[in-house]
Amino acid sequence: MTETMIGVIGGSGVYDLDTLEDKRWVAVESPWGLPSDEILTGTLGGVKMAFLPRHGRGHVHSPSTVPYRANIDALKRLGVTDVISVSACGSFREEMAPGDFVVIDQFIDRTFAREKSFFGSGCVAHVSVAHPTCPRLGAACLTAASEAGIRVHDGGTYLAMEGPQFSTLAESKMYRDSWGADVIGMTNMPEAKLAREAELCYASVAMVTDYDSWHPDHGAVDITEIVKILTGNADKARDLVSRLPGLLGAERTPCPHGCDRALDYALLTAPEKRDPMLMSKLDAVAARMLT
Repeated sequence: MTETMIGVIGGSGVYDLDTLEDKRWVAVESPWGLPSDEILTGTLGGVKMAFLPRHGRGHVHSPSTVPYRANIDALKRLGVTDVISVSACGSFREEMAPGDFVVIDQFIDRTFAREKSFFGSGCVAHVSVAHPTCPRLGAACLTAASEAGIRVHDGGTYLAMEGPQFSTLAESKMYRDSWGADVIGMTNMPEAKLAREAELCYASVAMVTDYDSWHPDHGAVDITEIVKILTGNADKARDLVSRLPGLLGAERTPCPHGCDRALDYALLTAPEKRDPMLMSKLDAVAARMLT
């Protein structure tokens, strides 16, 4: 049994976690570059927590420039065991209305300008992302949202686009009608893939701000309306997160779905052929496999 440490990655509108006790911002060095910002650490209900603003305080990183590898590596170095992603999204479903939350269970990755793996030449690894989120962690988020009185949907497919522009009407209709996506955002990929490589349980809570551009009664995405919804969603997100320590507890057993053992059979490069420089960068991400 290990000690639980909940890591929260806050998206647009969520730049702080004011409910933490004994909180302080700490700088974490990563061989993958600088994280988006310093990380806010503290406790809540006797459970250790860490909060990282994905875009940085002041929203300085676009979805394409977020240092995803450094962010996940830094959280792992701090001792985080469970990662909760909170992010804004557009909706392709009438019933998933602005202000609603969706606990994501699948992704379609359409990003193309980002580094998507810690591994590569010198140490090849292939992890499974057939089920890219942790059901145990997702269930806790669903319960927390319900207890907070948030209208929440259990399960949904998140289309990750590169951005920073929003979808064309043709794209929006294709993602909705032909591809079966439920929501659209710009930041959960490659974040979810990297969390799996780092053997971290990962859950995604998508906060609906708009109907994208497919909806005949809402037209194009209006950024001023999105900002209004973001403000309300941020308050609800903090309420949801504040309930997670009580649901997850301070002591953590192995993940029943194997998220924390994702590398068991993933590394293919023979030990004597592995690049020492790359292996040194993997000292946190793949620590269990290198000892």
